[in-house]
Amino acid sequence: MRKITIAIDGFSSCGKSTMAKSLARSIGYLYFDSGAMYRAVSLYCLEQGISDGDNIDVEKLKASMHKIRITFECDTETKNSITFLNGENVETEIRSLRVSRIVSKVAALDFVRSEMIAQQREMGKQKGFVMDGRDIGTTVFPDAEMKIFVTASAEVRAQRRFDELKNRGDNPDYNEILENVLQRDHLDQTREISPLRKADDAILLDNSHMTLDEQQDWLYKKFSELTKE
Repeated sequence: MRKITIAIDGFSSCGKSTMAKSLARSIGYLYFDSGAMYRAVSLYCLEQGISDGDNIDVEKLKASMHKIRITFECDTETKNSITFLNGENVETEIRSLRVSRIVSKVAALDFVRSEMIAQQREMGKQKGFVMDGRDIGTTVFPDAEMKIFVTASAEVRAQRRFDELKNRGDNPDYNEILENVLQRDHLDQTREISPLRKADDAILLDNSHMTLDEQQDWLYKKFSELTKE
């Protein structure tokens, strides 16, 4: 079976990472989480005093980009991808709400996107991987053989994020999360650099009312159709 590049794009909190990880595990592919890369840069901004949680010192961040290196490693037990920021495991920290509040602003900066795209393309020089994000099929890998664009209602996505944070032991506010989801949608779709959009040759997947098993069956079927000899 020939190996291909799989790009999964779509709105925030659609479960793209979950489905991409599961698909990669089931077909023996590598998984790269592009959204985690922008979250890691956002975390760097917060930890280095480049952002106060609302505003970003753009010039300071630009001068620091050469210091930021994002890598991924596979957890030997779970087979999940773990995000590292300059060699430090930050998989838990980058999923916090404080990072969510600024990640769309950070990702909208042209010099940040240029550096992350360069790192993504370096990772993806070999076939046989799954990458998810906002512009993987339109900007990073426009020639990907399999492109999926995922969407779901804002309310469903906010509830999923609420449940995720609740299960982690946090005390989230649903309305605050819903507002964050709507703000991120607006920023992602209206930014000047690589705005969120469905590639013309991408397959649309609305998973508002699908179970995880149903999503995986759907994805595996599409993968099998594209890779059969």
